[in-house]
Amino acid sequence: MVILQMEAADRSDAAAQLARRMYDQGRIRNLEVFLEQVNAREHQMATGLPGGIGMPHARSEEVVQTSIAVGITRYGHSIDFGASDGPATVILLIATPAKAFSEHLEVLATIARSLFRPAFRDSLRRANDAEVISELINSSLVFFDH
Repeated sequence: MVILQMEAADRSDAAAQLARRMYDQGRIRNLEVFLEQVNAREHQMATGLPGGIGMPHARSEEVVQTSIAVGITRYGHSIDFGASDGPATVILLIATPAKAFSEHLEVLATIARSLFRPAFRDSLRRANDAEVISELINSSLVFFDH
């Protein structure tokens, strides 16, 4: 669930593009309801992280299984996720089932830890291959069953 060369009008468009990938893979039951929850979460607090990362996320009854979709923006294109150091070029949409509260926090914390490492962010940006990006994300979550 990777979009390379992503172009999005804004953060909700970016989340919608990534959520569509999850929906198409059967990971989300109701796309509209899930996106409302992602956008509501985004309005509570910006999900931009330092280093050009956007990490929209939501726990939802609409999520079938914990999933991460990744968007890497087209060169020269970025999306404002409210980070203090500027807009994002790597966007990770994280979806977890409503009941999976501790798993949701663990996934967010684990991914955030990886993303704070410049080498990891650079690897995602340079990968240019959906399989490699999926591998990088999955390898940072080795303790989870997929």
